[in-house]
This record gives sequence, C-alpha cells and structure tokens, in this order.
Amino acid sequence: MRKLFFSESACKETKLHSAPHSWLPLERGNLSKSSAHASGGTSIESLMKMPEPAVLPHFKPADYVDILAQIHEELESCPLDEKSCLYLLQFQVFRGLGEAKLSRRSLQSAWEKASTIHEKLIFGAWLKYEKKGEEAISDLLSSCGKCSQEFRLLDFVSQASTGSHDMSYDEESDEFRGSAVVHFRIRDDMIACDRRKLAALSTPLYAMLNGGFRESYLEVIDMSRNGISPIGMRAISKFSLSGRLPYLSADAILEMLDFANKFCCKGLKDACERKLASFVSSRQDAIDFMECALELGCSILAASCLQVLLNELPECLNDEQVVRIFSSANKQQRLTMVGNASFSLYCLLSEVSMSTNPTSDVTLSFLEKLVESASDSRQKQLALHQLACTRFLRKDYAEAEPLFSAAFSAGHLYSVVGLARLTSLRGNKHFALKLLDSVMSSRWPLGWMYQERALYLDGDSKLENLNKATELDPTLTYPYMFRAAFLMKRQSVEAALMEINRILGFKLVLECLELRFCCYLALEDYRAALCDVQAILTLAPDYRMIGGRVAAKQLRMLVLENVEQSTTADCWMQLYDRWSSVDDIGSLSVIYQMLESDTSKGVLYFRQSLLLLRLNCPESAMRSLQLAREHAASDHERLVYEGWILYDTGHCEEGLQKAEASIAIQRSFEAFFLKAYALADSSLDPSTSATVVSLLEDALRCPSDRLRKGQALNNLGSVYVDCGKLDLAAECYINALKIGHTRAHQGLARVHFLRNNRTGAYGEMTKLIEKARNNASAYEKRSEYCDRELTKADLQMVTKLDPLRVYPYRYRAAGKCYFLHGISNFL
Repeated sequence: MRKLFFSESACKETKLHSAPHSWLPLERGNLSKSSAHASGGTSIESLMKMPEPAVLPHFKPADYVDILAQIHEELESCPLDEKSCLYLLQFQVFRGLGEAKLSRRSLQSAWEKASTIHEKLIFGAWLKYEKKGEEAISDLLSSCGKCSQEFRLLDFVSQASTGSHDMSYDEESDEFRGSAVVHFRIRDDMIACDRRKLAALSTPLYAMLNGGFRESYLEVIDMSRNGISPIGMRAISKFSLSGRLPYLSADAILEMLDFANKFCCKGLKDACERKLASFVSSRQDAIDFMECALELGCSILAASCLQVLLNELPECLNDEQVVRIFSSANKQQRLTMVGNASFSLYCLLSEVSMSTNPTSDVTLSFLEKLVESASDSRQKQLALHQLACTRFLRKDYAEAEPLFSAAFSAGHLYSVVGLARLTSLRGNKHFALKLLDSVMSSRWPLGWMYQERALYLDGDSKLENLNKATELDPTLTYPYMFRAAFLMKRQSVEAALMEINRILGFKLVLECLELRFCCYLALEDYRAALCDVQAILTLAPDYRMIGGRVAAKQLRMLVLENVEQSTTADCWMQLYDRWSSVDDIGSLSVIYQMLESDTSKGVLYFRQSLLLLRLNCPESAMRSLQLAREHAASDHERLVYEGWILYDTGHCEEGLQKAEASIAIQRSFEAFFLKAYALADSSLDPSTSATVVSLLEDALRCPSDRLRKGQALNNLGSVYVDCGKLDLAAECYINALKIGHTRAHQGLARVHFLRNNRTGAYGEMTKLIEKARNNASAYEKRSEYCDRELTKADLQMVTKLDPLRVYPYRYRAAGKCYFLHGISNFL
C-alpha cells in the first residue's frame, strides 16, 4: 500500500482498472501501522476537504411546534377551499424536518380535502410521484378487488359544473325582422340555420341576426372568411337545435370552438371543450390541445391536458414542449390552466425538477413562477428561499442575495444561512458571524445556527460551536463528520471511528458509512471495511464514493481481494451470529454477499427488507420486498411477499387475503407468521389472541431456520404475556434464547417483572445489553426495572446512544416538574 487513502489518480476509474492496488495491498497485513501513518498524511489532508453542509431548500421555521400549532388551529376554522393549501404548508414543514411518513400523510390530506378539480388532480399527481415505484401496490390492490384512488385519472367532463349559457328570450314577444331560416354561404356550400335558435347561442349572434345590422334582413350571409368549414357550420346549426354536438373529428370541433370563442357562444364553447377533453389521451395530445386551451381560455380542456402531463411526471419534464407550456404561462393562462391552484402546481413542478437537477434552467423557471404565484407570507418565504437556493447552487450569487434577503425579511429565519455564505464568499467572514450572532441574540439559538457559525471559525472555537450544534440538534451530520476527519488528520483513527459510530448508532447516513469505511482501511480492518461498503450498496446500488469519483462497486471489488472468501455455509453462520448480536448493518452486509451466489434470492431479499425496516429505511425495505416477490421460488412464497408489501403499506385486510391464499396452496412458516402478525395488529378483540396463538404454533410446526423460528417464539411469548399465561410465555422466551434470538431477553425480563422479580428482570436486560451491538432500547427498557439513581443513569446512556429516543426526555422533564410542584407547595 503506497498510500493509506485515495490519491487523485487512484480516484479516476481508468486508473483503478490499470493499477487497482495503488492504495490497497495485495496481501493482508502488508503495511505496518507506522508506515501507514508516515505515508498517509497528504491523503488524509485531501479527505479533510469536506464540503460545507448544503443550504437546504426547505421551509424551516424557527419554531416548528408553533407553526404546526398555527396550521392545526387554522385547519379547524378555515373555509373548505383553504384546507388543501394549509395541508400543503404542513407537508413543507414536515419535509423540512425529514419526516417522510408525516409529509406523505399531509399530502394525502391535501388530496382528500381538495375543493376543486384542479387541486384534486395536482395532489393526486403529487401522491403518484411520491409513490413512484409503488405501482405494484396498486396492481396488488386491484387483485384484491380494491383500487388506489389517487392513481385514477379524473373524469373532467362529468365532474366540471355545467349550466345553461344560452340567451333567454320570449318567443312570443321577441319579433325577428328577417326570415325564420337564414343561410350561411361558405365558399360553394349553403348551410340553412334556424335564425331564432342560432341567435339564442349568444348576445353577439342575437345582435347580428335580429339587431341593427344589415345581416338581420339578409337571407344569405357569407361566412367564408370566419374560419369555419361547412361541416363545422352544419354541426353548429344542429347544436343550436338540439343542444348536443354530433360526432366529429377533433379538427372540426376545434373550428367550432374558435367560432364559439369569436362569437361568445358560452354553451357551444363549453360543449366543444368537453368533447375535446375526451380526445386527450397522450402527451402529444395534451401539448397540442393545451396551446389552444390557453389561447381561447378553455379551463376544462386545459385541466384535462394538465392531468395527462402531470400523470407522466417526472419523464414529461424532459420534453421541451411541456416545459415551455409551464414556464411561459402568464397569470391569465395559469388561471385558465389550474384555477387558483397555481402555487400548488408550481410547488409540485419545482419539487420534481429540483430532485432531478436543482441547478437546471427548468428548475429556475418553475421556481420563478412559484414566486409569482405566492400569495401569503408563508408561501413567499418558501418560494423566495427555494429560488435563492437554486441561484446559489448555480453560482448566480448576485441574484441569490436579494432573494435570500427577501425571504429573511418575510420571516424565514433560516435564509440567513444563505446570506452568511454569500458574505463569506466575498471574503468577509467577520460580517457573516455578525449576521448569525444578530439572529442568535434575538431568540433561543438552534443547532443549525451553531453549525453555520462554526464554518467561519477556526481551531477550538470551531469545535466548540460544532459540539454545541450536536448538543442542540444531534441529527446534524456535518459536526460528526468534521470531528471524525479532524481526528483522522491528527492520526487518531480509533478516536475518529468512535466519533462516526456515535451518529451511526441511531441514524444511518451513507456519507458517514463511507467515512467509517475509510477509518477501517486506515486500521487495515478490510473485513469491516467490506461490511460498510456492502451496506452502502444495499441502500444505494449506484452510490459513488470519494466525492462521486469512484463507483462503490469498484471499491468493494478491490477490498474483497484482501478478505478471505466465505462459503455459503460460512455466510449463514455469520448471519446467525450478527442477527443474534443485533448487528443490523453487519447482517445487511452478509446478505449482500450471499445474494451474489445463493439461489434462494427471494428468502434473502425478504430478510434484507426486515433489517432495513429496523434501520428505519422504509423505501429501501420496500424495494427489497419487491425484489423478493420477483425472485420468489414458488407461487405460495410470492403470495407471502405480496402480503407483506400490502401490510407494510397499510392494507392489512388485503395482506391477510394473500396469507390465506398462500396457505391454501401450501402450509408454510412464513404464510402462517404473516397471517398471525397481521391479525394481531388489526384486531382489538381479545378473543383474537387464541387464533394468533394457534397460527404461530402452526408456523412453528413448519420448516424454517432458527432466525425466523426465534422471532415466532418471541411473538408467541408476547401473546401469552398479554393473556396472563406467564409460564407459557417464559417457556417461549427461553426456547427462543436457546436458538440465538437475543431479543427474547426483553420478553423474559417482562415476565420476571410481572412476577414481582425486579432483580431478575434487571438481570435479563443486562444480558441483552451485553450481547446486543445496538442496545439503546435495552438500556431504556432496563431503566424500568431499577431504582431511581440507576434509572437516571440508564436513561442518560440511552440519550447518549440514541438522542432521538423520546422517553428519557419525558422522564427527566416529569421529574423536574414534580420537583418544582413540590417547591411551590412548600412556599
């Protein structure tokens, strides 16, 4: 190994192919620690060039509790037509917090509470976009006789309101000057029309046919220069008599629409719009008809075209014609196209475009329209800040500054980050600090404020601010990564590893796994490095490392050459060991390796999905479940995976149907387990417990490995505890422990506690803490079984290991409230 970390040349993929061992020895243990430290200095320096944390393009209010409370209060009292906009704001708040489930729920509520067709189609399209890749779920629901409503196209023709647009006149009192029949000459054709009926289509036609114009006395009127064909004029005549359009081509109806617009025939225009809307079935149809709709102010036709375009997000934004429609629409055209939901539309389009390319001209044009569409203060804060972020990323600094300033002035405190960055880029770090200090002095400071402040400081002051940022907001990634890189620079690789493990203990971040991969390379622990790179590839198969210069798959291949190869049997043993020690990342790595050779891919992808759910990676877990379904070895196995897909997406009853269908084909552990799990979760009836017990016992009689049987025994023990059958529960937990299901210690502790044996309960949880690699939850549970001082110590440890767990804060807050209450009573 010539260098410990990756040189510039080693990061080029061509170099990796020609000289793959420029940074990695051919044999393990080839490099001593002293030589590693001696040769690695400059490379570690290059690693230290960490990018600054991004200026996030999210709505980030200073007080999330306050803004959410405001939204909740407004939702209870606002008119129905304002609810969707409020739910959209709520969505943006949750998006800024990184709460994917809550933001999805808000979007669903916006769709459900939509008061107009335009809102319905926008939020329906947004939900479909958010659920991209979940189309299989819609198919599965269809197979169970249920349909995912938000994926359906709306029928504008039937849903749009209709009304009589004809003129009203008294046939007895209104005396027409001309003959009852009027003929229209169009070149060589003569079309006979009922003068009264045609005049009733609009005020201009009435004035022409029975007013002071000379056409009122003519029996033949030349219409050759009015853009209408004989076919179109005959259809207009028929419409004037029956109120219905005959079957015609789209071109003929377009002629009639133009005629209706020219002569202000509202009823005819409405009928033509509705007919044309039924012709819109493809993207090109939508593009062609949208131009006409916007020019003539046809809202129903425009909405029908819009629905087709939004239904094809994000692909349709690669079409220049589609982008031109959205980016060039003026205020009146936007009103025609989407009514009063312009802000919602451009929120969606901006979101999609930013996720594809945040610096593109398309993103910029949509965000400019978003700013134009913003009506209230909070909408302006979001729109201005997002446009400023895009300008900043594009290095349009002169344009970004007034936008950040406007967002900040409107009340978006977080926009000060953009102002500080721009000030720093001009070389004035002192003024950037003053900006942040002025904000921090005016209110209770937040974690991101200290993180941002640290960027303009050096040495101990920088580290102090980053430590304060972590204290106030432990979810911020940058402080951990900086401290780890700082320690690596000082040759303290073990300390760097401990630092990066702090965040990986409760938050799985790809960049942190990558940094830990580098730490393990520095320690020459290639097996651990392989573990992390395989976990990265599980979560993001196309991930690129070292600043995006090298594919993670290539680095894996190079590390793999320095690790002793394992047989399939070895891998299964490793999986048992890691699963038993609650090492989820390690288990993911083993499964990744097994998937390269093992034929039972369906089973392995299913295990992978379980681990990803435990690691709070629901999207990756769903992807693994769908892969399990694709690689199922039999129909009954496939039905089980389909059941889990449905269950995990909130369709419990349909999941049960799939389990029963699988059992009907073949009795299997997984089918019975799924049915028991779904039934226990969906029914509050105490009598269900007996059925769940029976199903779990049926599952245990079927062949399976000890990992899954341990889980079944653990679940069975929980059901017995709920039924008060403590002896049977204890037997289940003990049997689960015998086959390596470590989490059964927690169940057994509960049994001891219910038997008034707190010491035994404490001892069981201590065993779990000793065995489990991720043990924050074990400390939390053990705190329930000890005296006050030990409880406080355990909960302090929980907060240290996983600061996102809520119970320790509630416990400590309750204790302080009790103390203050006692003092007030004494006084």
